[in-house]
Amino acid sequence: MDFKTYQKLARRTAIYPKIGKSFIYPLLGLAGETGEVFEKFKKLFRDKKGKIDKEFLKMIEFELGDILWYLANLSSELGLSLDEIAQNNIQKIFDRKIRKKIKGSGDLR
Repeated sequence: MDFKTYQKLARRTAIYPKIGKSFIYPLLGLAGETGEVFEKFKKLFRDKKGKIDKEFLKMIEFELGDILWYLANLSSELGLSLDEIAQNNIQKIFDRKIRKKIKGSGDLR
């Protein structure tokens, strides 16, 4: 599936409460789901000494899917295309690679 199709399908399931600006709910959801990924990794190290198994990967896959859903809907709420976001990002990263600027900090390096 491509990002354009995913974004359209995710939009059809975007039912969330009115809590101010329309982008607030997917923004909060994106932060929450990202936190859940970190939490699962924390527990992986605490409980399984960092050993990744199939069950763990399945849980992470679900959480990453939730992140993608919130990212798609946040993008839609802001009038942005996930396809264009992905394309622009990969161009930026390859440009940094060509210029040997992958390492370092700053968005505009």
